[in-house]
Amino acid sequence: MKGWKRNLYILVVCQFLVVSAMTMIIPFLPLYLQELGVTDPSEVSLWAGIIFAANFLTAFLFSPLWSRLADRYGRKMMILRSGFGMALIIGLTGFAQGPLSLLCLRLLNGVISGFIPASIGLVATNTPKEKAGYALGFLQAGAVSGGICGPLIGGIMAQAFGYRMIFFLTGLCIFIAALVVLLFVNEQFTPNPKEEKTNTWGEFKKITAIRPIFSLYVVVFLIQFAVMGVNPLISLFVEELVSGVNVALFAGLAISATGFANMLSSMQLGKLSDKAGAHHVLFFCLLGTVIFMIPQAFVQQLWQLIVLRFFVGLSLGGLLPAANALVRMHAPKGMESRTYGFSTSALYLGNMVGPTVGGAVVATVGIRGLFLISAFTLLLTVWIVKGKVMPASDKQFRYEQNERKIASS
Repeated sequence: MKGWKRNLYILVVCQFLVVSAMTMIIPFLPLYLQELGVTDPSEVSLWAGIIFAANFLTAFLFSPLWSRLADRYGRKMMILRSGFGMALIIGLTGFAQGPLSLLCLRLLNGVISGFIPASIGLVATNTPKEKAGYALGFLQAGAVSGGICGPLIGGIMAQAFGYRMIFFLTGLCIFIAALVVLLFVNEQFTPNPKEEKTNTWGEFKKITAIRPIFSLYVVVFLIQFAVMGVNPLISLFVEELVSGVNVALFAGLAISATGFANMLSSMQLGKLSDKAGAHHVLFFCLLGTVIFMIPQAFVQQLWQLIVLRFFVGLSLGGLLPAANALVRMHAPKGMESRTYGFSTSALYLGNMVGPTVGGAVVATVGIRGLFLISAFTLLLTVWIVKGKVMPASDKQFRYEQNERKIASS
């Protein structure tokens, strides 16, 4: 088996382990807070929101640092740093004694996080460019499938052993994933000995001077902002549609429909981006997401919401893999990880800001209005892709195709 394929298959399994482990935790943070002594419902909501955002805040701040080190010492080293570090921190979270200690541990977890972005960087830089779309789509399929299975496994574990045990199991799963990477993943990495020593701001200016990288960062932020603004609040809309009957079950169906469709489409759309160009896949998947997001504001039955969420998931399957493939296409040589690092910071910023703004929008105009605002945000993203990303990407894609034809002949 070719080295890049071997790495890909191993990292798909490891991403599944890590994401399923992480998503065992998130749905139960409010319940864990109650176990830690926070009993007032308003305080639980406040602490849960702060603790959820804390992880993304520190991850956003430290991502450029880790990406700089990845370009110097290799992406595999950053996967191991994050994997073994998160295994320890999350294991310690099971010993938290109150909301403040839980907050500190979540902040620390964000500092050393980065398993998924480093895996994306390793796959992108060690995979032939003509296979990058397929590889990144396959990698996303592993992560999304973990996101589907994680809450189910976490619910079973919490019921059987309690909430603290979930953190110990999560730490163990991430430790196993990091150990597998240590033993079986091989990276072809040569550091650049002539690299100029610059600060983070200097690196950001150098990278974003290359078109359309800055536009891609804005696109990644807006995608996460729009998607994460809606996702955490789907259960509230389901409660409105079913009048409080079996809300947890039906909300799980609506959320799982999106994840399952995302998993089904991501690899196929990745293959398509290798043939037709990732910029075209990004454009049409964004357009599809807008088309299926708007009718959700007007549904009257649960089945209508589930069907539309499924089609949204099909479209979402092509967004981030295509954006990552484009980042790889335009990244300056020797600065690939830093280029991904700033993209990851944009993603974390969207993850952090999206739910906050989404909650404020729902409080002001209701959940139905949120769907329309998210659709408008994604429509703005379509315009940016059309005007800023596609011209430069189409030119580069055609150039690389011609180069491959010349090399093969």
